[in-house]
Amino acid sequence: MHINYWGEVKRDGFGCAGLAMLALLAFMAAGAPILSQYPPAEYTGAIFQPPSAQYWLGTNDVGQDIWAQLLYGARTTLAVGSGAALLSLLLSILAGGLAAMAGGFWDRALMRLVDALIVIPPVIVAILAAAYFRPGITMLIVLLSAFLWPDGARMVRSQVLSVKERMHVSAARTFGAGWLYLLLRHVIPELGPVLTAIMVLNFRRAVFMEAGLSFLGVSDPAVISWGKMMQQALSFSYLEVWKWWLIPAGAALSMTIAALTCTGFALEKTMNPRLKKEMRSGNACNKRIDCIVQRPAGFERYKPYP
Repeated sequence: MHINYWGEVKRDGFGCAGLAMLALLAFMAAGAPILSQYPPAEYTGAIFQPPSAQYWLGTNDVGQDIWAQLLYGARTTLAVGSGAALLSLLLSILAGGLAAMAGGFWDRALMRLVDALIVIPPVIVAILAAAYFRPGITMLIVLLSAFLWPDGARMVRSQVLSVKERMHVSAARTFGAGWLYLLLRHVIPELGPVLTAIMVLNFRRAVFMEAGLSFLGVSDPAVISWGKMMQQALSFSYLEVWKWWLIPAGAALSMTIAALTCTGFALEKTMNPRLKKEMRSGNACNKRIDCIVQRPAGFERYKPYP
């Protein structure tokens, strides 16, 4: 049965909210040169200025426009999040698909590698690697993708093992199709919803990890990030400047994670028809209880003692 996933997500309340917030963030990132009056790294000379018509969110300790930094920080967040999500998804498809289609030695070797990477705490290793390399946007995308793909690889492998036993895939294999052809032409198109969910999950994790690394100060100092804005604002928490410096950056980061969470929740309901049916029926819990606890025939004839 064909399902219009895009239409289903748009009809969902959480999906509409998530897509609206993501659209707003994309508009802020794309229109940063137009929406900001000053370049983000320009020293205006006005230090700790409160929000005004000239400086919409005031200025920081060196006179830089906070509104401009907030807009360009959205560019960094979306670039790192989308880049890490796409690259980690490609690695998950390559590793999980190869393990499921080839089997044998490749399956055992790749799955043992995945098990080893899952055990390693990604945050500690990412902090150590980032402190040594001081990564820019490109290096940060590669670094985050190296820790995001193992979970998706296990999910892709389990789905490919199920899809490759279907009739059309078995027929193509009977006629001599190779595993790469089967993976690209028959298996991956069947995994569209699952791959979309994996990408949204990796996007959210990448945004959070990028902000955490910037907050800890182990990222490139030349890259504008919401996490770095929050770190710098905490140094002046004893002044009133934190109200227009710390709160907007934290609110923008929270809105991004909430938008991805709402979108992922809507996709989960769309891809799981049983969950969608239970959510729409108001008395789903009562129906479930009635199915579990069966009343005996003629039960209504007996009345309780007065």
